[in-house]
Formats: sequence, C-alpha cells, structure tokens
Amino acid sequence: METAYRYQALENWLLKGIEEGRWQSGERLPSVRALCQQHQLSKATVQHALQRLEAQGLLQAKAKSGYYVTARNTHNDETATHPLEAPRPVSVSDVFRDIMRRSAAFDILPERDNEQPPTGITALNRAIGRALRRQRGQHHQYYDQPAGDPTLRQQIAQHQARRGWPLTADDLCITAGCQNALFLALMACCQPGDVVAVETPGFYGALQLLEQLGLKVVEVPSSVVSGMDMDALEEVLQRWRVRACIVSPAFATPTGALMPQSSGQRLLALAEYHDLAIIEDDIYADTGFTSVPAPLKAMDQHQRVILCSSFSKTLSRDLRLGWISGARWHERIVQLKLVTQLASSRAVQQGVADFMQDGGYAAHLRRLRLTLQQQRDQLPELLQQWPVAVNVTLPRGGIALWAELPADRDLMQLYGPARDMGIVITPGPLFSSSGRFTHCLRISFAHPWTQARRQALTDLGQLLQQRAS
Repeated sequence: METAYRYQALENWLLKGIEEGRWQSGERLPSVRALCQQHQLSKATVQHALQRLEAQGLLQAKAKSGYYVTARNTHNDETATHPLEAPRPVSVSDVFRDIMRRSAAFDILPERDNEQPPTGITALNRAIGRALRRQRGQHHQYYDQPAGDPTLRQQIAQHQARRGWPLTADDLCITAGCQNALFLALMACCQPGDVVAVETPGFYGALQLLEQLGLKVVEVPSSVVSGMDMDALEEVLQRWRVRACIVSPAFATPTGALMPQSSGQRLLALAEYHDLAIIEDDIYADTGFTSVPAPLKAMDQHQRVILCSSFSKTLSRDLRLGWISGARWHERIVQLKLVTQLASSRAVQQGVADFMQDGGYAAHLRRLRLTLQQQRDQLPELLQQWPVAVNVTLPRGGIALWAELPADRDLMQLYGPARDMGIVITPGPLFSSSGRFTHCLRISFAHPWTQARRQALTDLGQLLQQRAS
C-alpha cells in the first residue's frame, strides 16, 4: 500500500479486530511501540490511525496507559421491540415528496452545492461523450434491446463475480436506476392486494412503490447494526401470507445495518419454506469502507432472490442507470421493462461500459470509499456539539447514519421550521408506514463537510433544543 494510505490499512486492521472480538469492550490495545514494530510503521502513522478510531468513538485514550476499546456504536445494538402489526395499505407522507422536489434526499443544504465534481465523474462524462461521438448513421433512430447493452451487462457481471456471485450477462437487465428495478421486481412477483414484508426502519422509496402498486405492507423490526430480525420475520410468515420480502443486506438505509451471513442463510430458508420472493436492494454494497460483502444473491440456490442495484450511489444519481437480476421471474421482468420503458440510452450504457473496462470505475470506488469514510468519521464529532443528547450508528458503508434524539423531539414537526432556514432533513417517520421513529433522523455524509454544512448542523442542533415538545 502507498505510504499515504498506511494509516488507513492499520485503522482497518484494528477495526476488523474489534468487530471480530479480538479485543473486547474495555480491553487495552497493543501499545503504540508494539504496533509500530508489528506493522513496520512510524509512530506518527500509528497514532494517526488510533486517533481516527478514537474520533469514531471506538477507542478511548487513557493518559500514560494507552488506548482502550469502547462500544462499537453509541447506539445500542438492539432490534426495535414494537409489536407486529397486521398488513395494511401504504400512504407516503407529503414530506417525502417535498424532499424529492428539492433534490435534498442526501444533502441538508441542496441549494448551496457549488463543488467541483470528483475526478471519477469527470472521466465518466468524457467516456459518455466519446460514446456519443462514436454513433454513426441512423443509430439515433433505433431503440436498444430491452435487456440492455451486452457490453455493459458483461462488465457488471464481471464486477459482481469479484464479490463471489458468478453470473453471466444474460442474468442481467439494465434499468432506469434501482428504484425502477424495485418497481419491476414487485410488478413481476406481486398482484394488487398482496402483502410485502419490509424492514422498519427501512427505505421510504420501497414504501412509495407499494403505495403506487396497491400492495399491503407488513413491517418487520430491524436492528440498526444487523438488519432485519429473522425471529420477527418468521412470526410474520406464520401469521400472514406474504408474497415478497424487500431487504437491504449491505449498509441498509437509513441505519447502515449489515446483515450477517447467518441471517441471510436463514432468510433464504424461510423464503423457500414459505414460497416467497426476496427482493434484494444492493445499491450500497460497493460503498463498503473496508470490504464489499457478497450479495444475498450469491447464496441463492432456488432462484428466489431478485437483486436490484444501480450506479446512483457510487457514480451519479443523474445517470438513472441500474440493473436487475430476476431469478425465476427474469423473463417477465425483461418483458415488463419493454412495456414500461422500451429501452435504455445506448450511448450512456456504452460510455459507462468503457469507463468500467478501462479501470475508471474501480479507481473511482477506491477514492469514493476513502472519502465517505472520512466524511462519516467527521459527523459524530459534529453531532456531539449539539446541545441535546444524540445517539448514532457508525456504519461500515453506505452514505448515511441513523441518529436517535430525546423522545420529546418530534422531527416531523421540525421539518417545516428547518426548511424555512434552508435546511432539509429526513425525519425518522419517513422510514416507516406506521409513523414510528418520530425522534429519529437520517443524516447523510455523502457530501463534504464544508463550513456551510457544518453551520447548518449547528443551526439544526439549536433548533432541536428550542423545539422540545
């Protein structure tokens, strides 16, 4: 590893040791001197790695003693304990629509964005431009094939294979983003009135789709660290006929939870026993800071997992380019894509394929992961300056964390006053059809913590203090 990144290699090694239980809570880490000798690093490099872990709340420095392990999260690793509720229709809050109109899903200051695009996006735009210039004759007069450009599908297949999921280009269909992929998946395996199980808190975009398709939702409690509670899901499946289950095993929004492999195996067994489709939202997997987990789809032996993903969270939300692998429903999904979308832009697909083939995407991901980790590391420190208590998760990937505030703070009531200040928040109730999590908030670290965004967080903290119920 290059010298500039040696501290990060040590940081990741220590983090993995903490997560695997090599050092328990309260246990002292090896001394700075020992770490220097073991890893052939300078004292300054070792101290930098330790200080970064301390800033995340994972370590505590004790004078003349060393560094000690603290809790992994300031948030307790607990699954929500609310009782299961019967399936019901979905109604999405108008707040969600207002957020989307303001292009503010992942930025508290959407109107202040004047930053230069990263190097990878500039290279991507050039690749798409070259693809446009290569068009000859009457290509602009024809649609691409419904499944999408074969070269792009092959590049995506090769990328996924490196995660432990062997597939071919024929297993994929290109879509207009992950939301479109989820839409096609639900259309393929469900009928109006069917029941779909979802994580709670979970992705509000999935709730929006259920509402539009006339499907009922049953919410399954989820841990902020390990995702959907399999015991609760099993109880749900015993009580109600569920047609499909939507999960985000890798760094789920809003919590950043990472589903353990054992939970994934149990989920697949439940799906086979109860005859349901698993719709895997895999959009955040490539953001993993230290490792990219294998998808649930890689363990799918009975063709029950429909995997959905896109480049929106790793490249550009403006691309509107995603993919779906439809398992036993794949042919129907391709037909539904033809009916609802006809085709995807040939030039954009070819440009992205070239970008991947030339190594641009892999290089971009390396830079992105480092950037996201650094921006995540800064956020807990900023939130500690709030005049109200706040507990947060510390996800190992994704682009947001989950903040829990005192129970007397209603974040839905805070949305309007914050918006009047130019600050757009995503309150906890958006991530549940039942209106729970009123005192919770998803906060994104997708953008740099500029002075303006730091000030916005400070102003938000002051507003929270003023608005106690």
